[in-house]
Amino acid sequence: MPPSPLRLVVLDARAPGGRSGRAVAEWFRSRARRHPDLELDVVVLAELDLPLFLPPAGHPAVAPHAARIGAADAVVVITPEYNQSFPGGLKQAIDVVRGEWAAKPVAFVTYGGVSGGLRAADQLRPVFAELHAVAIRDTVSFVRPWERLRGDRFEPDPGADAAAETLLDELTWWATLLREARTGRSAAA
Repeated sequence: MPPSPLRLVVLDARAPGGRSGRAVAEWFRSRARRHPDLELDVVVLAELDLPLFLPPAGHPAVAPHAARIGAADAVVVITPEYNQSFPGGLKQAIDVVRGEWAAKPVAFVTYGGVSGGLRAADQLRPVFAELHAVAIRDTVSFVRPWERLRGDRFEPDPGADAAAETLLDELTWWATLLREARTGRSAAA
């Protein structure tokens, strides 16, 4: 168990007004809040006002987002799949932050059509590798989540809770290890 809670940024890339995306994100956050070692910081990309093109370092619109990623011990990206990849706004939110991603574990909760969004996760892994982040293997994915909505509530198959728990356990292990490594590197510098 880590000495203090791990700060988990949940990066929610749903489309504005996306009913199933909102429901999937709320479902996952409720599971993450049960994890005793985690303190959540939820970032809804649709609520950020990031510049369209890569701004210079320290740009005032990017600074708060960069600070949140910088303070994170781990990140979970919740994303739909679009055109066998992930949304452009998510790519922008990743790219405007550079060094803050280094030596942090990143996990994925995906959703979409027949692939359940897994192609989005596959496309994100090399992006995070380039930023020296560690994409963990375990992923939670949902095929056609809109078919599992009951009103605004998402009711996935029973195995989804176990998959989320496995993801969170693995993420916590990596986050603890990498936080210790980052702290050791800072102390040595």
